Amino acid sequence: MYYDSFESPLGKIHLLSDEAGLRHLTLCLHHPFEPSREWKHAPKQLAPYKTQLLEFLAGKRFEFTVPLAPDGTEFQHQVWRALRAIPYGETRTYAQIANEIGNPHACRAVGMANNVNPLPLIVPCHRVIGSDGQLTGYRYGLTIKKKLLEIEKNSG
Repeated sequence: MYYDSFESPLGKIHLLSDEAGLRHLTLCLHHPFEPSREWKHAPKQLAPYKTQLLEFLAGKRFEFTVPLAPDGTEFQHQVWRALRAIPYGETRTYAQIANEIGNPHACRAVGMANNVNPLPLIVPCHRVIGSDGQLTGYRYGLTIKKKLLEIEKNSG
């Protein structure tokens, strides 16, 4: 495994990858990052991820092209694929995502898959809102969620 950390407009971001792709992205607001002794600090290896993330946060990148390899259940992967299909600058509700994956009664499970999303920003769980149009739950807080949606609204 390879790791790197860098400063961003949202604070420190930590990345973890292997040969298959990016495994984990953590915003260091509430989640401390402790690299394992077995991991290799590899800024050059993770430079493409850093570049694309900083471009996204600057409103200059609308989709990611780096390889991804998040760990999760088949259901979680279904949800995360649906999230990646939400166009830049748009939002969907939990119910819409549940319908899109063919499981209309799974709204809460969709919410849980969002909550454990190991690649926030790249797998845009911030684009999922409540059925009443209100911003709801985001692991890194509604202030960050609102900021991400504003970046997309102002640059899309």
